[in-house]
Amino acid sequence: MVLKMNVAALMLVTTMACSQSTNTKKQIDNPKMDNTKQQQDILADPELKKKLTPEQYNVCVGKGTERAFTGKYWNHKGHGVYACAVCGEKLFGSDTKYDSGSGWPSFYQSLDKSKVKEVEDTAYGMRRIEVVCKKCGSHLGHLFPDGPQPTGMRYCINSASLDFVEDKK
Repeated sequence: MVLKMNVAALMLVTTMACSQSTNTKKQIDNPKMDNTKQQQDILADPELKKKLTPEQYNVCVGKGTERAFTGKYWNHKGHGVYACAVCGEKLFGSDTKYDSGSGWPSFYQSLDKSKVKEVEDTAYGMRRIEVVCKKCGSHLGHLFPDGPQPTGMRYCINSASLDFVEDKK
């Protein structure tokens, strides 16, 4: 019984650590730069709800999170690039993906820091960094300082916010 309660508590904390709320946020990379009109238009487009699955829409637009160990890419081993599911911007390379044990795709760096935006998130009484696509504003996941070298960072990203483009070698 105690073991079941400990496992349940661990699952709750893990889910909260990678989940998102609509709490007060501020941008880390440029506090003056808010979502642009173009980003707001992309995420508000009624066609987007038709393009994305309900789970993708909840994650990308509603800033939700998928359950751990259920996403399409958490254990994916392909070689290529992970792109934003909303706008197609190439964000993460398979060469920086690793198994963090969290149940979400994890990367130790993005392809290009100019492609992602980091926003402070203080939901649930925790201090986290939300990661969003800089091109369209789609919610991707969170960034934590517990990743492997060379960066020591872990981009904990929802599979639902990604599409995979396989290398054509």
